[in-house]
Amino acid sequence: MPNVLIVDDSTTTRLFYRDTLESAGFDVEEAVNGLEALEKAMLSSFDLAIVDINMPKMDGLTFLKELRRREEIRSLPVIVISTQDRPEDRVKAHAAGANVYFVKPVDPKILAEYGRLMTGSGGSRGQLS
Repeated sequence: MPNVLIVDDSTTTRLFYRDTLESAGFDVEEAVNGLEALEKAMLSSFDLAIVDINMPKMDGLTFLKELRRREEIRSLPVIVISTQDRPEDRVKAHAAGANVYFVKPVDPKILAEYGRLMTGSGGSRGQLS
């Protein structure tokens, strides 16, 4: 089972992502900010991280930069999900190391599908909607 790290300071958001991903067959761990996520990523093996941008202690962009700087974890695929919807927000996230950028709220089916595709655990044979 693929192991996903959810990084978001909102309890409600983490629970939504957890429910969505566990229902799709993923193991899920949580972190409330980028600092906690970085520590968890250094200690455990994850197949995917889902990261918010605006968080206390260490924001999502700083987390991404730190993740990509560290040889042992830099290849971890990352989906950024944020309330920020300006083109420059996407550019900053991709420049920091995001593989995919979504704006909240994300359709649960799309989140599960991208999770499967990015972890190599399958996906639909057709186009994503």
